[in-house]
Amino acid sequence: MAILNIQSLWNWDDPAASERAFRGAAGEALSHADALEYETQIARAEGLQRKFDEAHATLDIVERALPATTNAPVVEVRYLLERGRVFNSSGKPDKARPLFLTAWDKARAGKFDFLTVDAAHMMGIIEPPDAALEWNEKAVALAEKSPDLQAQGWLGALYNNIGWTYYDKREFAKALDYFERDRKWYESRNAAKEVLIARYSIGKTYRALGRYEEALALQRELLKLTPDDGHVHEEIAECLLALGKTAEARLAFGRAYVLLANDEWFAANEPKRLARLKQLSAAAN
Repeated sequence: MAILNIQSLWNWDDPAASERAFRGAAGEALSHADALEYETQIARAEGLQRKFDEAHATLDIVERALPATTNAPVVEVRYLLERGRVFNSSGKPDKARPLFLTAWDKARAGKFDFLTVDAAHMMGIIEPPDAALEWNEKAVALAEKSPDLQAQGWLGALYNNIGWTYYDKREFAKALDYFERDRKWYESRNAAKEVLIARYSIGKTYRALGRYEEALALQRELLKLTPDDGHVHEEIAECLLALGKTAEARLAFGRAYVLLANDEWFAANEPKRLARLKQLSAAAN
């Protein structure tokens, strides 16, 4: 069974615009099943805007309609993935886990490679590091061998996720290898934004490896391209601090604090990191 080309309607930088696009698509859908599939993405867009109650309400509509869509298994897999994502994003990974596992089983049974990889990738996000690596490796193996171009399109994100899992395990050399793979993969597709993210990750790993001068030089290159990126300012500050340049570091911490304090996701999910930025910034003195 064909899967709708959902990806073409996504603007990951603007989930509100994506929500509007999916509402329009749902209204013009050629079948009830297609409309429900778009509804699952409305819920995802709502979740990305942290409108969790609205997202669950949208998914309740889909859930009630599932018994009438037994000939459209993709809808059920999409529902399971998005319900799980909303739970995970709202801080309830234990409720998300069984939904992702069921999505994995049903997507594999239906041979929906793109959604099977998606389910494995979500398990790689919520599981502890060792289990996360196993899930991400499953996802990479499937994406690399799949004839489905959408499934293959997961590889950049998977390389990134594996890199961060190794980073969290403090296996920085392995993390660096995957971030380099990630950079090359996106460069081959002229994906400028994702290349910048991969380069940021490489620079952060340089710092973890004690390669402070290289890390600082790389982040300063990125700053020229993304002058208002709080994460880059934060890395520059950490590099300067590690190199003993405390006055410069305080100013960089201050700029990072101003930018990241206004990032709703960062403020909600990284309170300790934000407090550190404030403490080390010039504004704290």
